[in-house]
Amino acid sequence: MRRSEFAIKDKKQIEEILHSISYGTLALAKENKPYSIPVNFVYEDGVIYFHGAKKGRKKEYMLHNSLASFSVVEPFSMIQSYFSSNDGLACPATHFFRSIICDGVVEIVEDYDTKVKALQLLMEKLQSEGSFKHLSEDVYDKMINATEVFRFEIKEMSGKVKLGQHLPKERYEMVLEHLQKRGSALDQVTIQQMKENR
Repeated sequence: MRRSEFAIKDKKQIEEILHSISYGTLALAKENKPYSIPVNFVYEDGVIYFHGAKKGRKKEYMLHNSLASFSVVEPFSMIQSYFSSNDGLACPATHFFRSIICDGVVEIVEDYDTKVKALQLLMEKLQSEGSFKHLSEDVYDKMINATEVFRFEIKEMSGKVKLGQHLPKERYEMVLEHLQKRGSALDQVTIQQMKENR
């Protein structure tokens, strides 16, 4: 893929994707040994917050090396090879998506009020309908003190979108036709996104 065709240049769009996706993959390294783990997260003002246990491999790696990478993927429809080509080759098969990669520094949040804020933001994202007591209430003190909250400060951020915008008109319309025929809920979302990104 040629990066310029697929790069998301609008920071606002990158941030919208980070706000909309529920979990991402945190990549850490210790003594040239990689470790990646999926985490629920919340994004605010150039910072990603997530939580975890007071002890464990994730924390051990972070304490050894605070440099980290974080990625999220928003998957759209799988595009079978025959959706855009009649030559019978496998090569045209692909998967449409939007993705974000962030590089930065991760640290443990020590301040109690910041932990409350981060966990409150996370709950508001994951349970947007509410129906839970605010995390500043005393009933949460013990649980918050027993939970580690991590702050990932983003130093670099980039996004990529692949929704058929690079296809010639004939192949693009062929993909649309196949998606409409297959007609799943995800295909309908993909069609809409394809048109918005054309």
